[in-house]
Amino acid sequence: MTTKNIQAPANENPDLVNVTITYLKQDARPDIAQPARPPFKTAILRAVQPPVHYYRYLYRLVGDPYKWVSRNILSDDALMDIIHNKNVYVYVFYIEGNPAGLCEVDDRNQDFAEIKFFGLAPEAIGRGIGRYFLWNAIEMAWALNPSEVRLETCTLDHPAALPLYQKFGFSVHNRRKGVVDISSLKQRHEQV
Repeated sequence: MTTKNIQAPANENPDLVNVTITYLKQDARPDIAQPARPPFKTAILRAVQPPVHYYRYLYRLVGDPYKWVSRNILSDDALMDIIHNKNVYVYVFYIEGNPAGLCEVDDRNQDFAEIKFFGLAPEAIGRGIGRYFLWNAIEMAWALNPSEVRLETCTLDHPAALPLYQKFGFSVHNRRKGVVDISSLKQRHEQV
């Protein structure tokens, strides 16, 4: 999500949406039991240096319902520089062999790891797998041996996201207002 640190009245420009961004962190690996594995075939695989088109597909699959835009506005080269970085880990959650979730862990800072993007495809929501996937995402982030794990969410994300993160041991360390420019989403949908 690309946000600006300004407050612009959304009613003046329908492409600008006011949001509250919540920043969360864990100072230690949480002592939470692994949730039960879903009762259907699942897999979590790391996509090593994924093709840009595949990453964009996953990003849109998971993020479009919540108006994720930050990666949509990057050029292919700029996006490739991020997702092909040796300290960026892209994980895909599969259900019955089909992509159903995305988790990106960014360890470029070296002081902390950030779960940069995390979410499920619309058809995967409500199937009881969010907790399972999040637990694994947290474990994958802590496996990098950071001093803390961070993530952020905003008021455009699924309403269960913030409470779920807090149940998994994340604490709020900052909040701020921002603006999301959703014009890139509208332009893409108009072209289809």
